[in-house]
Amino acid sequence: MGRVKKISEVIDILRQKEQIRNIGIIAHVDHGKTTTTDSLLAAAGLLSPQLAGRALALDYLEEEQQRQMTIKAANISLYYEMNGKPYVINMIDTPGHVDFSGRVTRALRAIDGAVVVVDAVEGVMTQTETVIRQAVGERVRPVLYINKIDRLIKELRLSPDKVQETLARIVSDVNRLIHMYAEPEYRDKWKVSFADGTVAMGSAKDRWGFTVQQAQRKGIKFGDVLDAFTREDIDWLRDSVPLHEALLEMVIKHHPPPHVAQRYRIEKLWKGDLESEVGQAMLNCDENGPVVMAVTDVRVDPQAGVVATGRLFSGTVSEGDTILLVGRNIKSRVQQVCVYMGPSRELVGRLPAGNIPALLGIEEARAGDTIGTVEMIPFESLKYVSEPVVTISIEPKHSRDLPKLIDFLNKLTIEDPTLVTTVRPETGEYLISGMGTLHLEIALTWIQKAGLEVVAGRPIILYRESIQKEGKVFEGKSPNKHNRIYIKVEPLEEEVIELIRKGELFEEMDRKQIAKILRDHGWDADEASNVWTIDPRGNILVDATKGAQYLHETKTMIIGGFQRVMGEGPLAGEAMRGVKATLVQVELHEDPVHRGYAQIAPATWRSLYASVLSADPILLEPVLKIEAKVPPDLMGAVTSTISSKRGRVIDVKQSEYITVVTGEIPAAETFDLSEAMRSATMGKAFWATEFSQWRPVPASIRDKVIQEIRKRKGMQLEVPTISQFVED
Repeated sequence: MGRVKKISEVIDILRQKEQIRNIGIIAHVDHGKTTTTDSLLAAAGLLSPQLAGRALALDYLEEEQQRQMTIKAANISLYYEMNGKPYVINMIDTPGHVDFSGRVTRALRAIDGAVVVVDAVEGVMTQTETVIRQAVGERVRPVLYINKIDRLIKELRLSPDKVQETLARIVSDVNRLIHMYAEPEYRDKWKVSFADGTVAMGSAKDRWGFTVQQAQRKGIKFGDVLDAFTREDIDWLRDSVPLHEALLEMVIKHHPPPHVAQRYRIEKLWKGDLESEVGQAMLNCDENGPVVMAVTDVRVDPQAGVVATGRLFSGTVSEGDTILLVGRNIKSRVQQVCVYMGPSRELVGRLPAGNIPALLGIEEARAGDTIGTVEMIPFESLKYVSEPVVTISIEPKHSRDLPKLIDFLNKLTIEDPTLVTTVRPETGEYLISGMGTLHLEIALTWIQKAGLEVVAGRPIILYRESIQKEGKVFEGKSPNKHNRIYIKVEPLEEEVIELIRKGELFEEMDRKQIAKILRDHGWDADEASNVWTIDPRGNILVDATKGAQYLHETKTMIIGGFQRVMGEGPLAGEAMRGVKATLVQVELHEDPVHRGYAQIAPATWRSLYASVLSADPILLEPVLKIEAKVPPDLMGAVTSTISSKRGRVIDVKQSEYITVVTGEIPAAETFDLSEAMRSATMGKAFWATEFSQWRPVPASIRDKVIQEIRKRKGMQLEVPTISQFVED
């Protein structure tokens, strides 16, 4: 295999779109994604061949520390020659764990093809389904790599016929998912098969693998593979059919180069006008068009500062360019344009469309941003599939470490926007909120690894408040009695909340676009075109007043009052979700002196709180989906552990060698789930949780939970009544 002598050789190829492929490797957690990535890195001369495929025995955080490329490097460019022609394959790493599914979605935006890795023994699992659904949803073409074939031969001792039967079943399962989730025109075109070379099989750990075509070309039959195992000659396999050849040739042959992919992908990824200059430049992957880059990943380099990596859809980005963070009114200068060759960043000076540059100098950039040289509709507003549901408070053991801790927490939230950190000035505590207890455990480990000793409090579950019916209209008076505001609330449709959660409906959108989306979801035209603000937690404020005076000057103050109530509901001071608030009428004093913020905001929240209390308010708790894989004889232990924690079992799938239990469990019950699972299954269960939905807290414990939260927050124990906000 040709090795790269100089980065300049690679730069030449990066200007030939035909010779570029942008790919990702996606898989269910634990199916061998990292090991597969490693074997490709080793082949490109980036990891020592001895290390590749073996380093997984280490704990996953340790492993990150030792070989930073697998989880930390946002993307890696590999050089490969096929039939004498050089190619550069830009590979973006996608996290396997569900807590990080926001990062998977963004990574998919930047790639055109995906290698789906499936464990030969476990077959297609729920998360395989999730990643295939996400990939074809972003029009990313899949190819299949069936990993851990050695387990079928060595552990399960299957006959050659049985091995082939198992492989055929996996291929048909993957095709069923592609058929289910792909759009009609890609449904058949993208199905995978041994016959056309879109399926490879092998063992990433031992670094051998092949497609049927390669095996035929090299004159190797399946019997030869079995012989190699019988005589324990894995080296022969590795030398005869190296895995990287199978995967890279499959990618080059079946994944599209960037300019081909963008023709059909842009209309799916971008909601703007395709006929505009920007739209055309992106469709054509035009290096002479305006610069447009979707940021998929942001890292903080201790020496260089913020490094923003992403897909360049149009234009050519060069050192010294001034670019905009679209929709955020921030301009920055690009200090360096780099590509990742393995773990190291190499300076390239400038890069044309179709590549995945790493830019330095754009300190304000965050994952999910769109950056470019012209104002345009951005790719997305930053929203994640999951929401932070668990919080812990931390403080440094030694007060001298405080500045270091603040610095480190800032760095953590830049790199992983799904972690939210807040400071409570009154107590001096630092709060970190994440997707689940595992997510926070990892964050705490990172803090310790940075040499900071911290004291962590008990995890606290974040609840939400909502309403069950339409509330009454109440008059909210300002403290000086000169202004009156009338608001009513009603439940927001679940599908609209979902649009907000997915980032398809957000505050910064053009108001006409918001109106169109809401009309499509059954809102009447007047309401849809008078949306004042969309709260990212899933609440909307609508203005339904007619000819009200001075409203324009007080609009921001009313929105401020609305935001406060949505941030702290009346039951337990938790954030609200699923509330549609309508401003029905206002009576405002003509003198601006009498209608400042200190008058208007309280009038707004009094009316709002009263209406919420009249609308059957409820407390919602986060419910997690749990998936556990266990040997069949331990299935009962897992189901009873789930049931004992107010959970319920939804599905049990049994295959020959493993049982998968899927269920739901309230986040509040998961604090000691690790210990409970371990002791019930003697440590043999492999399980993961992900946020599933908000659900009302059962009536039997509701009051107790509300009391506990109010007590913890230092609030009065009694829930307020309507008469405390409005006069009868």
